[in-house]
Amino acid sequence: MSVFSDVPQASPVAVFKLTADFREDSHPLKVNLGVGAYRTDDSQPWVLPVVKKVERLIVEDSSLNHEYLPILGLPEFRSAASKVALGDDSPAIAENRVGGVQTLGGTGALRIGADFLWRWYNGTNKTATPVYVSAPTWENHNGVFTDAGFKDIRPYRYWDAAKRGLDLTGLLDDLENAPERSIFVLHACAHNPTGTDPSQDEWKKIAEVMKRRKLFVFFDSAYQGFASGSLERDAWAIRFFVSDGFELFVAQSFSKNFGLYNERVGNLTVVAHDSKSLACTLSQMEKIVRTCWSNPPSQGARIVSKTLNSPELFAEWKGNVKTMADRVLLMRDQLKTKLQALGTPGTWEHITQQIGMFSFTGLNREYTTCTHTPAQAHPSVNMLCISELCQQSSTRVKHLTTCPDTAALDCDKYFKH
Repeated sequence: MSVFSDVPQASPVAVFKLTADFREDSHPLKVNLGVGAYRTDDSQPWVLPVVKKVERLIVEDSSLNHEYLPILGLPEFRSAASKVALGDDSPAIAENRVGGVQTLGGTGALRIGADFLWRWYNGTNKTATPVYVSAPTWENHNGVFTDAGFKDIRPYRYWDAAKRGLDLTGLLDDLENAPERSIFVLHACAHNPTGTDPSQDEWKKIAEVMKRRKLFVFFDSAYQGFASGSLERDAWAIRFFVSDGFELFVAQSFSKNFGLYNERVGNLTVVAHDSKSLACTLSQMEKIVRTCWSNPPSQGARIVSKTLNSPELFAEWKGNVKTMADRVLLMRDQLKTKLQALGTPGTWEHITQQIGMFSFTGLNREYTTCTHTPAQAHPSVNMLCISELCQQSSTRVKHLTTCPDTAALDCDKYFKH
């Protein structure tokens, strides 16, 4: 008998299980709208032209080697990543109170931040400190903070199903009633999975309450530039909070805006009150990293670093990112137009009011599987990955739009009220 015979079978990770099922399905009109990855017209992953160019530069650079990086990562990558998030002219950077930790993707940044907060934030009350995540949120948020040791993970109101938009009143109420020093995970832009972001005025209201209530801000920034096509616009909330005097963390991912999904390039930007606090914080994070991955891989970080630190390459990258963002915005408009042309019941304005990779359609979960044949890959029409529509032919897009149309026509209760 195996020493592991009592280990139960874990349930599969839903989004990756969906992809595996999709690959096994033989239906000619199958559509996978679950995984957040950009595709070309011919259904292929898109390697950004600037990434190809930088990869060639790296291969031809005889000064590079495969020696270990510092535990906290490639210095020129970390500083450049933090500047992208906060802006070149950030006073916090000039005051030497901003630092970074190179991580394994955005998930790694969240985990290093969570591990640090569990050990050192809020004194000896660490395990009792509530962590608030939006309702709904990216499914990994709960797991990361739970596995880091936090026992009290709570939802804060975010999505208003009736109006298919932000529940600002509920959000502010939850901020007001949260215990002081609670940790709030905020989506910097392109909220996953709703695609609904606060306006700048709404962000100011959120910041006012959080500052008064002494709440800790942990931004998850996975889509900077990819959401609107503008690095500045997508980082507005982060930069406002920093300018308002917040100490905060920013988990950055370069998977989407560089197309480096499997290189796992992330950065945890730390904004502290002063340089001494920053140095102490980074010293403890170095200890955490040492027992996790010891030191990070270099290839993806070098690609991002060389791009961000070269004015010419940086400008080219911004153009590549805008190409992707504009295409996603176009797909949103086309999806809404097709649904309206079909006369689908309900309003679909929220599809173009939302932003980024994902869109909430407003259909109930139990009615969001479009099933016509047992072998068909069935689009979920409650949460769509809009960027995946970029690969679909007109026939497939027409097929896709019949799914929410059929659901809506079948029964008015399919819509959330």
